[in-house]
Parts: sequence; structure tokens; C-alpha cells
Amino acid sequence: MITVIGSINMDLVVQTDHVPNKGETRLGNSFSTFFGGKGANQVVSIARLGKEAQIIGACGTDEYGKIALTSLKQENVKTDHLFLFPDETTGTATIIVSDGDNRIIVVPGANNRLTSKEIELVKNEIIKSEMVVIQLEIPSNTVHKVLKICKDHNVPVVLNPAPIDNFKKEFIDLATYITPNESECISIFGENIEQSLERYPNKLIVTLGDKGARFYDGKLHIFIKGFNTNTVDTTGAGDTFNGSFAVAITEGKSIEEAVRFANASASISVEKKGAQSGMPSLESVLKRVNLER
Repeated sequence: MITVIGSINMDLVVQTDHVPNKGETRLGNSFSTFFGGKGANQVVSIARLGKEAQIIGACGTDEYGKIALTSLKQENVKTDHLFLFPDETTGTATIIVSDGDNRIIVVPGANNRLTSKEIELVKNEIIKSEMVVIQLEIPSNTVHKVLKICKDHNVPVVLNPAPIDNFKKEFIDLATYITPNESECISIFGENIEQSLERYPNKLIVTLGDKGARFYDGKLHIFIKGFNTNTVDTTGAGDTFNGSFAVAITEGKSIEEAVRFANASASISVEKKGAQSGMPSLESVLKRVNLER
């Protein structure tokens, strides 16, 4: 069982040719809703690959919360330890898309109610996990609590350090794997990515978008190239990478094999609109890996 601890959101996407100025009303072209939140995205990516997965998170009992809960169950995600708050709204991300540019307003809502108190209530579930995957769209004190529990009980953790504003330096020694993109890596560790990788061999894995990912194995810098893809929407690609990497590691793959598997999975995920819509099955990932060997 892989346990994902993190956010659950509803993404509300408006597409328009003109972003309104202050006091102005404009007509939009389309409105769409997608399931989102980095926690929900990552647990769905794991479940789609056929791995038993559960989420520890929080949402409201509003309509968005009900829809999100139903969707997670339909994806065969275990939701027994999802906390519901009747007096709180489910997290939302309102996204205005215009001329290829995104403007996003995130309201965390119930995600901020996942505190150390709730983590203590599910501590035994965390300890029993094969692996924990966590991100930073929940309070940083909660993340620290989870990382400490995992460190104390030898549970491996994949830490996806996004959004970077919530990252704390003390997380570094507590995590087993840290998976920033290039800009996040520079923000955390400094300008020289090579030196950063060498300080954290087999721990720091830097994602490079469609170029793939890289890490340092203690002797060599390892580059794993990305896969050819027909990109439609990159939303959720990083979450797909993290969930897929966790699955591969728990199945006994080496870091290099796991990164290659995760690259293939992420390359498939961008071929449909929406964070979760394009997340692939195990069969489709293996097919892509074998085609490009």
C-alpha cells in the first residue's frame, strides 16, 4: 500500500480571449471543471497503475467535496482516512486561461485543516505503508510531522517540494527522495544543480519537463531522457511522475529504472486535457517504455 498525504481540490477553468480589467465584465469562451490537488492527482496516478493506494487528506462536505470523494472511490483509491469538515469548503483552484497564459487563484479551504492532530490519528496507517508520497499544498507543520514519523519508523518517503514557498530546509534530511523541477531545485539548493545533486546522491531527482530527469548515483550524473509525446495539457505531469516513480520503487526497480518508467507515464499524461484525465494504465506505460528502448 502506498499512502499519499496531500491536497484535494476542484479546478475551475475559464477560457477567455480577454481578461477583464478592474470593474469590467467580459464574455468567456468555455468553462470546465477538473479534479485536482496534488495529493489527489498523485494518488490517482498510483491507482491507475494498479497499485493499492490510499489518500490522507481533507475536504468539505459541500458539493465539490462529495464529487471529489466519489471520483477517488471510482479510481479504486482507499478513502477511509479522508477527513471531512462540514464547516469548511473543499479546496478550489480558479484558473483563467487567455492567450496561452494562466492566472490562478487557489483557495486551500479544508486542505489547511489537515493538521498534526489529524496525522496523529492515522499514524498507524502511515507506519504500515510501503511508501509515503507527500507534497506541500498542506500546512508545512503537517508535512514535518509526517516526515518525522516516517523517518522514525523507516518508511520511505517521496517528497515533491511544490509549491516551493512551503518548503523547509529541515525536510531534506527527513525525506528519502526529493523530486523538484529545475527552478524548484535552484530555489532550494542554489544555482549549481550539479553540485546539489552530488551532495544528495540517489536522493535528489530533478525533473526536466519533456527533456526527462536527472540524478547523481554516487559516481556518475545520470540523465534519463523524456519520451516523444503529443502535448495537449501539461497540468498534472509532475504529479504523474511522482506517483509513477513511487510505484516503480515499491516494485523493486532501481532509481534509473523508476525514473524512466515515470518519464514514460508523464509523457502519456500530457496527451489529454486536465490533470487526471490522461493519467495512464500500467499496460500503456509499459508499452511506451518498450517501444522506445
